[in-house]
Amino acid sequence: MPRTSRHARDVAVVAFAQSDHRRRTDELSEVEIVMPVLHQVLAQTGLKAKEIGFTCSGSSDYLAGRAFSFTMTLDGVGAWPPISESHVEMDGAWALYEAWVKIQTGEADTALVYAYGKSSPGSVRDVLTRQLDPYYLAPLWPDSVALAALQAQALIDAGETDEGALAAVGARSRAAAEANPHAQLTGAVPQGDYQVRPLRTGDCPPIGDGAAAVILAAGDTARRLTARPAWITGIDHRIEAHGLGLRDLTDSPSTRIAAERAGVFEAPVDTAELHAPFSSQEVVLRKALGLGADVVVNPSGGALAANPVMAAGLIRIGEAAARIHRGESDRAVAHATSGPCLQQNLVAVLEGDRA
Repeated sequence: MPRTSRHARDVAVVAFAQSDHRRRTDELSEVEIVMPVLHQVLAQTGLKAKEIGFTCSGSSDYLAGRAFSFTMTLDGVGAWPPISESHVEMDGAWALYEAWVKIQTGEADTALVYAYGKSSPGSVRDVLTRQLDPYYLAPLWPDSVALAALQAQALIDAGETDEGALAAVGARSRAAAEANPHAQLTGAVPQGDYQVRPLRTGDCPPIGDGAAAVILAAGDTARRLTARPAWITGIDHRIEAHGLGLRDLTDSPSTRIAAERAGVFEAPVDTAELHAPFSSQEVVLRKALGLGADVVVNPSGGALAANPVMAAGLIRIGEAAARIHRGESDRAVAHATSGPCLQQNLVAVLEGDRA
């Protein structure tokens, strides 16, 4: 049994796969990026697509530049005969949440969750302005880097970090990513020029294309499909006030509340996979989650090594689960975010069975 199960059904991540994340994939459509990942994740369990009880995906029509673009990848999955399916216009971590709820209701025992993003054709900094308040903020076109820079400067002004410490976050993340064959940016990378002061190139995520998928399963089905399931013993998501002027950008109360509801603070965690696209955001999340120096943070390299928009949060859950599958972690916290300056935050606790 998972260590601290608190829900009607025990649900676990039993398989995880992701693409190699690349700066450009001009020769590939979104369907061609996703399909190999889906084949890999199904192969890990031996399940056929027709045996999946529920399918849920996360992607953005704004990145694709056309409405209902997700239906193209759904055709690749195979929607005939009719399947139970849903889609969120969010990072795939929120698709995973919907799938987890579906299994909790008893309407499915297994779920396929996938997400993808192809940012290379356009300007992702411009696209992400569509997440802002449409009346007062979006017309000013402050892009995602400029807003993250405001948050970084607030942290520096509060004495919680400095530019050297931020550079160290990026260097540590990309050094860790050298062991990740899917990472886009690894090893020693020059800190570079200011993108928006105080954030330099090394403090910002790479822009790239990629996809990821996980399979969820309940109870004995999970135990049959993998030797060591990564049980989701807690999951919750919260949102900050929509107006940036109403927020203390040096803190993330929504992450802290989500963590409390997910049970993060009830026992020590040994691993944290944090969706912090900017180095300064790791500072905020470490504080909100109360992570000490003994916790391994982003051993995959995190979003500073690969940040496929709409898939990067799901990858954090998948990477945490994979470490439990391999026996490298017993209790991990995974985090996903969406929106400016950590606007929305999802926190999940994953645990392995007792030895």
